[in-house]
Amino acid sequence: MSTATASMIKEDFANNRDLLTIMLGEQIFGIPVLQVQDVLGPQRMTKVPLAPPAIAGSLNLRGRIVTAIDMRACLSMPARNPEARSMSVVVEDHGELFSLIFDKVGDVLSLPFSDFEKNPTTLDPSWREVCGGIYRLPEKLLVVLDIPRLLAGMEIKEETE
Repeated sequence: MSTATASMIKEDFANNRDLLTIMLGEQIFGIPVLQVQDVLGPQRMTKVPLAPPAIAGSLNLRGRIVTAIDMRACLSMPARNPEARSMSVVVEDHGELFSLIFDKVGDVLSLPFSDFEKNPTTLDPSWREVCGGIYRLPEKLLVVLDIPRLLAGMEIKEETE
């Protein structure tokens, strides 16, 4: 590879943001790839007594206890059909692992930083609290989740309940 080609690839990489796409119903969300630890299919979970509604339970991931969060409950969306399959995206925050449960996991998109926009004022207030901004895709609006804010919000809800 020539030096010029390597330089162009490096510059392109620096100007783009890689997001793992996930779906809840018809809504597409994105999580920065560097925050994703693992992607899992359906997992056996243990319910946690007296946990807030958004806490789906806990699971064992290679010997580590992981808190599972139902993203539909977290984002005030209708409950998933119990028969429907789900996928989990494992993220880490302050040394703790969390499994975020979504309907589907999609592809990784590399989107230009220049196309990133702040949250629109019309975005649901509960979503604005946990979203870092949006990308306007040709057919849909991709909402970028701010994982640290999402998990911090979970801690606040847990403390107040």
